[in-house]
Amino acid sequence: MTLFALLLALLIDQAWRPAAPLSASAPLAGWAETVRRQLDAGHSAQGWLVWAVAVVVPALLVALVHGLLWQLHGLLALAWSVAVLVSSLGFRHFSHPFTEIRFALESGDEARARTLYAQWRGVPAVDWPREELLRRVIAHGVLDAHRHVLGVAVAYVVLAALGLGPAGAVLYRQAERLGRAWAGEASCAPMEPVSPAVASAARQGWCWVDALPARATALAFAVVGHFEDVLERWRAHATPWNTPSDALLLAATEGAIHVRLLPGELAELDTQAWPAPQLSHLAALVGLVWRSVVLWMLLLGLTVLVRLF
Repeated sequence: MTLFALLLALLIDQAWRPAAPLSASAPLAGWAETVRRQLDAGHSAQGWLVWAVAVVVPALLVALVHGLLWQLHGLLALAWSVAVLVSSLGFRHFSHPFTEIRFALESGDEARARTLYAQWRGVPAVDWPREELLRRVIAHGVLDAHRHVLGVAVAYVVLAALGLGPAGAVLYRQAERLGRAWAGEASCAPMEPVSPAVASAARQGWCWVDALPARATALAFAVVGHFEDVLERWRAHATPWNTPSDALLLAATEGAIHVRLLPGELAELDTQAWPAPQLSHLAALVGLVWRSVVLWMLLLGLTVLVRLF
């Protein structure tokens, strides 16, 4: 069921073009704000309590609904899993702005590309050099593809294997959103300030939730890209599981498509410098992401075949 639910969700995400995209972010955001207002008193011990109630409780409720529907009929549980995945996945969150920026750059309209990038990231437009603009577009593109597609899929598969249905997708999406909103990221500022304890718990909670999916994505990049180069970058930029995995993902992307993405202070750690970003690397990144998706689908398919035979 895991394979079919994920496959159907990806097909729906690509084929369906509703006027307003289906997303669970609004009710989950409302729940998180309610929890924060009720439980965030500023004490250090309450930070993890607020995070757990805001993130873990919705995931457990999704798992409970899945279990109840499974008792009624397997197709109902499948439909529930697909609905949750469609609202949690967001391939177009990555592909649509990335494609628009790519077309603008290919037509030579760098001013429009900078404007589109600023809208995508929710930051003011800056007159970066072309090379720096390409680096930022590729870097944020791979992080968005991971957070909205590959990471969600891995989290879903892991918890589904434990019998929790689509709970992993909700856990990952909510942890990612609060990791940005409650930590005060400029592109996702919270409506109201949170205490330092809650902000710290949101950052740490996201690091732990993303640790395994990020490494799974890096491994997929190694398999479908340049294997030895990805492993070399992985060793050079390995990070503890309780710290952000962004540098690891960018390093793996560097090795997979042979491009320089890490900022200067991190790039200095490398003994081999890849070429500066070029327009061709945009297409290379899209191919890398799609090949990674196909890889995980094939692995899930092989798992199904092993169970059957």
